[in-house]
Amino acid sequence: LQNLHYTTSIPIPSTKDIPPGHALVRMRAAAINPRDMMIIAMDTETYPVKEANGIAPCADGAGEIEAVGEGSRWKEGERVVVSPSGWVDGEVPDLWGMKAKGAEGVEGTLREFVVLEDSHLHRAPDRLSFTELAALPVAGGTAVNTLLFGPVPLRKGMVVLTQGTGGVSCAVIQIATALGAAVIVTSSSDEKLETAKKLGATHGINYRTNPSWEEEVIRLTNGKGVDHAVEIGGAQSIEKSVRATKQGGLISVVGILSEDRAVNLVGPILFGAKIGGLYSIPSKLSSDWTLIADLGRTVRGVLGVSSAMVVKLLEVIREQRIRPVIGREFEWKDSKDAFEYSIGWSGVGKIVIKVGD
Repeated sequence: LQNLHYTTSIPIPSTKDIPPGHALVRMRAAAINPRDMMIIAMDTETYPVKEANGIAPCADGAGEIEAVGEGSRWKEGERVVVSPSGWVDGEVPDLWGMKAKGAEGVEGTLREFVVLEDSHLHRAPDRLSFTELAALPVAGGTAVNTLLFGPVPLRKGMVVLTQGTGGVSCAVIQIATALGAAVIVTSSSDEKLETAKKLGATHGINYRTNPSWEEEVIRLTNGKGVDHAVEIGGAQSIEKSVRATKQGGLISVVGILSEDRAVNLVGPILFGAKIGGLYSIPSKLSSDWTLIADLGRTVRGVLGVSSAMVVKLLEVIREQRIRPVIGREFEWKDSKDAFEYSIGWSGVGKIVIKVGD
């Protein structure tokens, strides 16, 4: 956290400084994601981007239009949700081409004012607060990417497995349930499992009291396995997720939260390897390859959220009247405390910072 500094020396852009098709946004809230701490800590081994000195962190945010450039479709005072990356739609760019906010020289959302292209801004649902809106793009967008934009789009009646009660898992539970799927969730806490059920989960499994939780998933699905496993934990849990998924099912790798293992499936999957059926996986991204037969399941690395995914997310949020889960809110002056609190965060929902005094 010694890399994080508060500054008041950056001038507010004037109207004449706003390019055509852009808008000046007064940020009202920003949410923290695990990758933000990786970037601040310059942990390029886990999150392989260049250091981000001199830019504001965070990719999640919401605010209101302060001023507009020539030809902008926005009007002053409109509330907006910020897209977390420069990816608009279409083919998935690589990690560097994603131009995710808060990294690689791209300004993040933890600042009072930011100038953004019109395509990076989305009209906010009226009934949600700025804090709730800021919690949506990355977690909710990742859930939508996972459930609706992959090779096996979610259908009513499917069974989805997810892990924990962080921002992405809460969004997966809420969205999948609202769209007619059954959800099984794992957690280390019976209390959190009860919270997950209140969000819509059908079954909960405590992985501390039931370490062979993949066997319980198989039992709950009458020996078949789930249609779609959303892998949050990473190297320590992905093998169990694969075993809990039915033949022909999908495993979406979203998280890299657990400690490494001797044979790490996560890095190659998450950062571009093509996996499915019979596949090879490098140990720690080296030349030491291990052959693994997967019995026809598909493993997909989920990386990034496009503007099109945010649009779809907001459509689902409006239609299903979903409210994102907020774990804790911090004031602007306590931003550094929020990041410290986020280290090892294992609570329910998102950590959000209110921007501005």
